Amino acid sequence: MHASDFALVAYASWTLALVFAIACLRASLTLRGKRAANAFSVTGDDVSPFSGRLCRAHANCVENLPVFAVIVIAARLSGHAAAVDPIAPWIVAARVAQSSVHLASTSPRAVTIRFVFFALQLGGLAACIARLVLA
Repeated sequence: MHASDFALVAYASWTLALVFAIACLRASLTLRGKRAANAFSVTGDDVSPFSGRLCRAHANCVENLPVFAVIVIAARLSGHAAAVDPIAPWIVAARVAQSSVHLASTSPRAVTIRFVFFALQLGGLAACIARLVLA
């Protein structure tokens, strides 16, 4: 398996882990009778600040996963996976770090750190595209 293939599966797994956490949190509240199953806001803010951050972290992954997937799949199909292999795992690492910081805090410092990880992802995606086009 190419590093970029593994990174794509890791990215999807992280996205799935976040939605699983949302499901567990909501199931727990429902099963304990604290919330009706159909009474959750999509933003998660109605449960707790953490729940809101969890829902936004998941949404951020869902928004960016297709872009990452297209780049990795295009590289693989064109026979140029090696062009993105060195960068793809770092994009996933930056995504996991961004989500983790997002879940931990919304302090000004945390938001700055989160932005740095987001910028690293954007730079990595741009570098992958450039390497793929030039391959």
